[in-house]
Amino acid sequence: MTTWFKRHLVFVLTVLAPTCIAILYYGFVASDVFISESRFLVRTPQHPMQGGFVGELLQGSGITHTQDDAYSVHDYILSRDALRELDAKLGIRKAFTSKQVDPINRFPGLSWSDSFEKFYLYYGKHVGVEYDSASSISTLIVRAFTAQDAQRINDSLLQMSENLVNTLNERSRQDLIRYAADEVKLANDKATAAAVALFEYRSKHEVFEPDKQAAIQLESVAKIQEELIATEAQLAQVQKLSPNNPQISGLESRADTLRRAIGTEAAKVTSRNGSFSAHAPDFERLTLETVFADKQLGIALAELETARSDALHQQMYLERLVQPNLPDKAMEPRRIRSIFTVFLVGMIAWGVVSLLIAAIREHSD
Repeated sequence: MTTWFKRHLVFVLTVLAPTCIAILYYGFVASDVFISESRFLVRTPQHPMQGGFVGELLQGSGITHTQDDAYSVHDYILSRDALRELDAKLGIRKAFTSKQVDPINRFPGLSWSDSFEKFYLYYGKHVGVEYDSASSISTLIVRAFTAQDAQRINDSLLQMSENLVNTLNERSRQDLIRYAADEVKLANDKATAAAVALFEYRSKHEVFEPDKQAAIQLESVAKIQEELIATEAQLAQVQKLSPNNPQISGLESRADTLRRAIGTEAAKVTSRNGSFSAHAPDFERLTLETVFADKQLGIALAELETARSDALHQQMYLERLVQPNLPDKAMEPRRIRSIFTVFLVGMIAWGVVSLLIAAIREHSD
């Protein structure tokens, strides 16, 4: 027997010993691993909105699912934050360090470190998320050493993910309303400033509406011109009929007064400084600024109401398609397949080593 072992030492070391160890481990030592699966979908409802900034943010209709939202949930499930919350809620470290779990699968296993980072790496081997890009369905897979632990961990992760989605929704609503409210405040400040500037300009220059005031002033000038024409006609007639008539000096004085009045009143409309025409450009600019600011304020108020209305609707939610199952049978380890795999790998290693030894001996000879 001893001679046989010496003769077939390579076969014993590469095939026989590993296969026997695998039989002992997978047959009598390895703990059962239960797998709980659930499926969920991250959806984003979008509603047709009015124009403007809020409308652009929320444009679209129907219910859509986006990869970005799903990946956010996936990253959270596999994150350290999720592990901390899960451990605080269920005490999964205690479950994975139980003496009922075999020493190799138990945390920390063959490692001497039981730090959180090591536990996080261990957690990543027992919790996974698969994503189907065609259907946008995510599958959450949890491996544990009891069926109840696998189901509880799976269900808790889904609840935590739903809380995350609700938090993101609330933050999105608050950001949207806050932005719309800031836009309203900015538009209101501009409208107030424009109105004050227009009021101060009217008070300073004593004008209300230059165009209308100029039109009224021109009407007054036209009436004076009519009176001047009538006076000049009367003067011409008197001078013709009675050159020495004492009324002539009075009519001439009246005509001169009317001419000066026409010049004075016309200057109020057409002069470069202080006339209605001079005030018109600045007045029109201030008026346009006021109208524009009022329109901007109206748009901002409409967007704020739209944002508040949309805040009543959930922007994103996690929909469970398949609830976490309670496995009634351990799916891992696959004992027979694992033993056969060890045997097959050993046979390959035995063949390679045997060829190397034969080549070395032949080279030595």
